[in-house]
Amino acid sequence: MSFRSIQRWIRSELFDQTPINISVIDRSFHIVEANRRFAEAYRNWKDRPCYEVYKGRTLRCRHCAAVKTFLDGKVRVREEKGVPRDGEPTWYVVHMSPVRGRDGSIPYVVEMSTDISEIKRLEREKLVAERLAAVGQTVAGLAHGIKNILMGLDGGMYVLRSGIERSDGGRIAKGYSMLEENIARVSSFVKDFLSFARGSHPKVALVDPNQIAQKVIELFRDKAALSGIELRCHLDPNVAPARLDEEGMHTCLANLVSNALDACEMSDKHKRHVSLLTREKNGALLFEVVDDGCGMDYEVKQKVFTTFFSTKGTNRGTGLGLLTTRKIVQEHGGKILAESAKGKGSIFRIELPRNRLPKPAPRSSESG
Repeated sequence: MSFRSIQRWIRSELFDQTPINISVIDRSFHIVEANRRFAEAYRNWKDRPCYEVYKGRTLRCRHCAAVKTFLDGKVRVREEKGVPRDGEPTWYVVHMSPVRGRDGSIPYVVEMSTDISEIKRLEREKLVAERLAAVGQTVAGLAHGIKNILMGLDGGMYVLRSGIERSDGGRIAKGYSMLEENIARVSSFVKDFLSFARGSHPKVALVDPNQIAQKVIELFRDKAALSGIELRCHLDPNVAPARLDEEGMHTCLANLVSNALDACEMSDKHKRHVSLLTREKNGALLFEVVDDGCGMDYEVKQKVFTTFFSTKGTNRGTGLGLLTTRKIVQEHGGKILAESAKGKGSIFRIELPRNRLPKPAPRSSESG
């Protein structure tokens, strides 16, 4: 066997033994060559369009990266969703590299794709596990909240009964007031819990994050002014539209701003401020609510996302606001973080990686 023949054999074996799918497409987007692994995965590929083989489409993808590589000769990396197998979609990362002719033209593009379906499955399972953990914490918090309310009702009944036994009008009025107060807490608690436990899915659409933040600022502007608190808004004009449940994200920001205003009201500082910010960082959309109110110590900060805990006192809150906020943020594939120091204020930050944001409901017509 000649040295040139050995070279051809080595190249052929490397092409077929490489543990990724490799295909070569021409300028009409037809597959003209493929390795053994690609053939096993997609079978009947010869001279068929790549978009038909990969995705079962009849038309070229609207945002085709290969088109750009044919035009400028740059290597591109994309995450794509392929034809479903056994009812499950195939996810893969594809590298697109130009093949240049001697005259500098690009007659072909090599597509090298790696199946990441298992990674995507693990990501979904992780999200489910996080949500189940939140459900467990919710049940524990519900029991704790009901226990506190029952203790309040028992106390009111004791004061009322003893007032009746002693014919003490003042004690009767106090007991009745305690019962009224705790019955109102029961009503508020049940309504908040039903809202929190509601089994609805996010209604996702491409929306402007800054517009959501601006609406929340307008909602609380008068309340802040009446309390002598300066409400500030810092919106990054470069923040791009994002796939969000507008109503859900509005609820999150409204909860955070409302809590921040309450924290400022509980502070004895002369000048108090609450700021709502939007920005982008490392591929993630960020919302921040910053206040210089009463702040939280370490113990309170540890409880704030894990139980029906309220910093507002027994008569002012059910503790569901931040749990609801966390639930909505997790449904968007994100997380919420808190930084706080007693007497100095708090920062609540919502981080939403754009590559984990939920997809809008699929349309019936074929789209790119």
